[in-house]
Amino acid sequence: MLYKTISKDNFRKMLEGLMENNEVMGPRWRDRDAQGNKIYRFLKLNNFDELELDYTRTYSSPKNFFLPFKENLATYKLGDSDWEQDIHYTIHPRVIVGMRACDINALRKLDEVMLKSVYPNPYYSARRENTIIIGLDHEPLEDCFCRSMGADVALRGFDLFLTDIGDKYFVAIGSDTGYRILNQYDAQDVTEDDQLEFKRAKQEIESKFKTQVDVTIVPELMDLEFESEVWEKWGDKCLSCGSCAMVCPTCYCYGTEEEVDLTFTHATKSRCLYSCNLLDFAMVAGGHNFRPDSHIRLKYRYYHQFRGFVEAFNQSLCVGCNRCGVACLAGINPKDVIDDLITTEKL
Repeated sequence: MLYKTISKDNFRKMLEGLMENNEVMGPRWRDRDAQGNKIYRFLKLNNFDELELDYTRTYSSPKNFFLPFKENLATYKLGDSDWEQDIHYTIHPRVIVGMRACDINALRKLDEVMLKSVYPNPYYSARRENTIIIGLDHEPLEDCFCRSMGADVALRGFDLFLTDIGDKYFVAIGSDTGYRILNQYDAQDVTEDDQLEFKRAKQEIESKFKTQVDVTIVPELMDLEFESEVWEKWGDKCLSCGSCAMVCPTCYCYGTEEEVDLTFTHATKSRCLYSCNLLDFAMVAGGHNFRPDSHIRLKYRYYHQFRGFVEAFNQSLCVGCNRCGVACLAGINPKDVIDDLITTEKL
C-alpha cells in the first residue's frame, strides 16, 4: 500500500473539487439525544463547512447508501398480450467522506455476500463501484468494541484513509482512483517525522478502547448454549421492533413486494430491508410462524452474527460499533448478551 501526506488546506480543496462534479456525503450534526449529545448522520454536503470530521458515531450506518431501506428493483408495463420490464443499475459517481474503519470493514463483509456469492447483487455492485470512499481514523467511544472484533483498522475497502497528525493527514492509498485524486492536490511523500506522528496517533487511539468483548469461543458457545436460559432473559426484554437491524452496518435481511396498479397497466417490484427480530419474519403461508417467540428471534440474530457468518466466511458479521445497543429501547447490547453466555458456560 502507498502512503502520502496532504495538508488540511489541500484536503479542503480536494473535497471542494470533488463536490463540483460528484455528490459528496459526510457526517453532519442533525439533532441531540436525551442526554444532550449530538446525533450525526451521513448526509449530502453542500459545502465543506457542513462537514464535521470530529463526529463520534453516526446513528445509522453508511450501509444505507448501498442497501437502501427501500428500492425499486423493476417496473413493468402490462399490455393485453405482452409486458415490458424496465431495470436500472447505474448511478452517478459519488463520494462518502469520513467513514470510520469499522464501517469500512462492515462494507467488506457485505461484499462477501453481495458481490462474491454465486448470484451477485447488481444494484449493490453498481453503488459500490461508483462510490469513492474516504475513511478517517477516530478515537473510540466508551461502548465501542470494534477492536475486539478486529474491525478497528481498515486495510482494504477504501480509496483513501486518513489519520490526523496535526496540520496534515497521513493518507493510506487504497486504489488507483484514490491515487489520482490525491496527486492533484500536492500530496507529499512521507517523512520520518510523519511516520513518528502517525505511530503516536495510532497508539493514542488504541489506548482509548475501554470496552472489550471476548469472542474467541463465541461460535462454539452458540452451539453449546443453544437452549440457554440467557436467550429467554434477554428475549423477554426484546420489543421485536427491529431497530437493531435498521442501524446495524452489516444486517442485510430483506423482503420483496410487488404492487400492481388497479388499471392493470403498471406494476412495481421493490425490496425493503427487514429484520429477523420482527414478529412475521419467519411466518409462512397458512399463518404458521417458525419463530413465534421473541427470545427465539433474538437468538437467531446473534447466531447469524457470531456463528453462521463465521462458518460461511470465517469472520463474525458484527464489527463492534454498538449502534444496536444505543438504538435498542430495551437496553440490549451485544457485550452484555455475550458476557452472560460466557458466564453461564463457566457455571
